[in-house]
Amino acid sequence: MRPIQLFDPASSTYTYVVFDQATREAVIIDPVDQQVERDLATLREYGLKLAWTVETHAHADHITSAGLLAEHAGAKTAAPQGCGIGTAAVQLAHEDRLRFGGESIRALHTPGHTAGSMCFVWRDHVFTGDTLLIGGCGRTDFQSGNAPALYRSITEILFALPDATTVWPGHDYAGRTYSSIGAEKSGNGRIAGRTEAEFVSIMNALHLPRPKRMDEAVPANQSSGIRQDAGEHSSVDSAAESKLAVRPAQGYAGDLAPQLAYEWWQAGHAVLVDVRTDAEREWVGFVPGAVPVAWKQWPAMAINMQFDQALQAAVPAGKKALMLCRSGVRSIAAAKRATELGITAYNILEGFEGNPDDAAQRGHTGGWRQRGLPWRQN
Repeated sequence: MRPIQLFDPASSTYTYVVFDQATREAVIIDPVDQQVERDLATLREYGLKLAWTVETHAHADHITSAGLLAEHAGAKTAAPQGCGIGTAAVQLAHEDRLRFGGESIRALHTPGHTAGSMCFVWRDHVFTGDTLLIGGCGRTDFQSGNAPALYRSITEILFALPDATTVWPGHDYAGRTYSSIGAEKSGNGRIAGRTEAEFVSIMNALHLPRPKRMDEAVPANQSSGIRQDAGEHSSVDSAAESKLAVRPAQGYAGDLAPQLAYEWWQAGHAVLVDVRTDAEREWVGFVPGAVPVAWKQWPAMAINMQFDQALQAAVPAGKKALMLCRSGVRSIAAAKRATELGITAYNILEGFEGNPDDAAQRGHTGGWRQRGLPWRQN
């Protein structure tokens, strides 16, 4: 059984999907934000339920869609513990396993490209990220890179795998799709037959250009690709809240703090609409009495008619709709769509979970749950 290999031309990134044939539970490795529709379509095509999103490292050349896949497909997120991806639900250490159905992938800590980089073994396959490429390897001149560490990771960890192990790289710029441990041990131009000193000398002489998206990509990837930069709609400070109860917005009625949303809802002026997926509510928690109307509920995310009909049925004439999502981003899109349907709709700032770390740094008071408003966990 082979993995499903997908390709992003803009960054030359390979994304992989592996799954258990019996349960159809799946893992996606190194997904790309610009390809989320493609990846969800692939899951639908194969009849898969996404259990995990996994990163090989915090990428510098593209932004992950891990957070989006968690929202739309109900997946849990996992990342190497040394990469600073604090939003990942599971921080992986060397030799940890992630299970999906009757299958599992095994994490190998392979520092060098970055300090936290990992490769993942599944059956007789290894997904090498930027640690080992076909005929080459990842660079070591930025983002905690270390050439001696990379040499040891490749020669002592990856090259210790059976020669027949198929190598699936994180990138290829020449149209090649896979290799093998045996082929790389004998023919990799940067490391095959080289001493550590020779390898370090080669790496130090590369002088490669800086990744174009590095300043944008690395911070975004350290929050699973969910950026707190959706205009000014993702957060509001407590001082502003006291001066402006409702903040005007373009395309919908406005933004309001969770506490005010709760007061409107309890007074009977509005309907609280939870636009997260069923899986999110089951996994993270829910607000008793809120109406669940998932925005782009997977696997039917392309069928907006379902959202429209459910929302119109949930919000009686003359009442407002208060949109609640995980962090206050999807709820903006849902509020705009509700407005197009003739419903007076508001976005609830910071969403259900908010971002406590960001809130502490900027003086925000957090999302619905952080403010002590009613919620329950299944």
